[in-house]
Amino acid sequence: MHSRDQTIFALSSGRPPAAIAIVRISGSQARPALEKLCGKLPPPRTAHFATLRDSSGNAIDESVALFFPGPHSATGEDIAEFQIHGGRAVIAAVFDALGKIEGMRPAEPGEFTRRAFENGKLDLTEAEGLDDLIHADTDRQRRQALRQLKGLLGEKAENWRRQIIEASALVEAGIDFSDEGDVSAELIAPALKKISALKSEIEETLSLSAQSERLRDGLVVAIAGPPNAGKSTLLNRLARRDAAIVSPHAGTTRDAIEVHLDLDGYPVTLIDTAGIRETSDPVEQEGVRRARERVRTADLVVWLIDASDVVPPEIDGDLTGAPIWIARNKIDLVRHDATQSKLRVEEFDISASRGDGIQELIARLVSFAQEFFAASENGIVSRARHRTLLRETADSLGRAIAVVGQGDEILAENLRTAIHSLGRLTGRVDVEDILDVIFREFCIGK
Repeated sequence: MHSRDQTIFALSSGRPPAAIAIVRISGSQARPALEKLCGKLPPPRTAHFATLRDSSGNAIDESVALFFPGPHSATGEDIAEFQIHGGRAVIAAVFDALGKIEGMRPAEPGEFTRRAFENGKLDLTEAEGLDDLIHADTDRQRRQALRQLKGLLGEKAENWRRQIIEASALVEAGIDFSDEGDVSAELIAPALKKISALKSEIEETLSLSAQSERLRDGLVVAIAGPPNAGKSTLLNRLARRDAAIVSPHAGTTRDAIEVHLDLDGYPVTLIDTAGIRETSDPVEQEGVRRARERVRTADLVVWLIDASDVVPPEIDGDLTGAPIWIARNKIDLVRHDATQSKLRVEEFDISASRGDGIQELIARLVSFAQEFFAASENGIVSRARHRTLLRETADSLGRAIAVVGQGDEILAENLRTAIHSLGRLTGRVDVEDILDVIFREFCIGK
């Protein structure tokens, strides 16, 4: 990252050309930049019509300009905003004019949000929620990201941290009065009660949010089975587009093909895998190996076979720990004399090419997604980082409880570790090592 003393600017709207483009500026040079391009400073927080001009006085564009003086702004710094016409030449001319102002430079990805974080406008969990909201593909992801952006996890974490600090203060006071046994015991007892209650609350939050972080990535459904069973045709039917090559020749699919779907607001990733069979072709062997690997890591496997075929023995083996559904395909082409399998799996009769039974399969996929993500609806843990730090906090509290009577200094040290973990969660302490990783995931201009 560059110096924080520099003023940054970026396009904060969509890719040009567009009807309107928004150029944002943040930093100490935002005010002079407005005066140079507009001719005067607009009233704070008031839309002002102005003709933008370059350093030679040539008109660039007609614009709506706004000024948000710090610290009462999104980043905590002076912010200027130009709403201009969204042509590439217009944007380039505005950028050229801004770049010629001393102390100004183009922003890096996530730099506006990072400055907001560093100036105390939002904590790290809220910044992550903002990134998730920008990248949300489905309504359920949007809801989860909005909860994060509102600071629900950050508020809880800060409340837990405050209470642990209070308990720690009692323990530290007990250490100071260790020579007076009754006083020390009277201080430690309420601290332990508070610690125990907090540990239970954090554990409950973790258990209720077991699947919530998966909502960011989505449910993974692998379509597997023997060659030429119609897996690619089924993928295309569910995706409603030609995402995979369909051929009558077995072994056409050599590598996994992924398609992302929105099923009733739930994110679902469909994977079309290579046909699983024994083969001497080294390329196809690699495809089969990858197919088996994707099946093993999927959340649900739809095993596709011809309607006249029997269920293969590998379904009953150690294929995957995930649920397996059997889909009997080509019911419009082959005689369906096969008996239902004796396995406790769900079975569907479909025609991937004609569409028979597809709506029933989609409806069941939706209900499966609802069941899979049921606990995530009210979950507030959306990233592995959150879960890891909350787990560390709960473990530290558990160790604190376990060492009661073995030395109050050890108890106090475990509480300090718990406080530190929660501080890292919200970004209060010792997070420089992860800031660059988090904010470079943002788009430029946010």
